[in-house]
Amino acid sequence: MKSLSKSILAVVVLAVLAVGGYLGWSAMEQKPVAPNASFSLLDGKTVDLSSYRGKVLLVNFWATSCTTCVGEMPDLVKTYDALHPKGFDLVAVAMSYDNPTFVSHFTQQRQLPFSVAYDASGQTAKAFKDVRLTPTSFLIDKSGHIVKQYVGSPNFAELHQLIDRLLAQQA
Repeated sequence: MKSLSKSILAVVVLAVLAVGGYLGWSAMEQKPVAPNASFSLLDGKTVDLSSYRGKVLLVNFWATSCTTCVGEMPDLVKTYDALHPKGFDLVAVAMSYDNPTFVSHFTQQRQLPFSVAYDASGQTAKAFKDVRLTPTSFLIDKSGHIVKQYVGSPNFAELHQLIDRLLAQQA
């Protein structure tokens, strides 16, 4: 009877160690580094992703023809307005198949407060895991690692909590 209890105890201890080791290992996994990409902004400037180091950044791929993209823009504006003073930034990257005139008109009409880029060549979308579906967003921490990828609109309450945690971390 004692040997059976010891055997069960040993199995339980091994299981706990195995699960703990697995969870510990996955917590230590390295987050992917954001690609070395650049953005062609609507004002004609080109900005490298590396210039956002030290900030928490959301890169949002979108199109004016995408109803979900257009629908989430007010939430992106609210997110930017609330968190930009704390060190958050946002770049909305219009897809290569979008009409540049529509992108410019949309940006002006909605008075988007964040940077808007037009990915004419499609190279920026390719650099970010070959994005094809919109909206697709990448949340990047202060050290330039991709923390989360969203396909479709994110849960904005959860996104705000995650951004707040990332803003509180050291770069």
